[in-house]
Amino acid sequence: MPASPPSRSDHQRLLGAAVLWLLAGSALLLSTLVPWHTAWLGWTPAFWLLGAPLMVLLALEPGRLRRLPGASRARRPARDGLVWHDSARRAATSRWR
Repeated sequence: MPASPPSRSDHQRLLGAAVLWLLAGSALLLSTLVPWHTAWLGWTPAFWLLGAPLMVLLALEPGRLRRLPGASRARRPARDGLVWHDSARRAATSRWR
């Protein structure tokens, strides 16, 4: 039997827990209470304090990843008359004359 998706309140609770986990992990790593890498544990602290909550957030909100690059990049209008290959074509034809 497939599992039913979480309700809206459960989804918000999971999202809040993942964000809190990510913020607490970031604070621990930035305050150097927990090192990023150790000889005994390797990269495990960094994974469990940053990587795992990021994966949980992306699993809960997969559409947010697609919206972020477009939101941070401003749309520039296309410039008419500027063609990158036009000058290369003129230079190539002038050499053979």
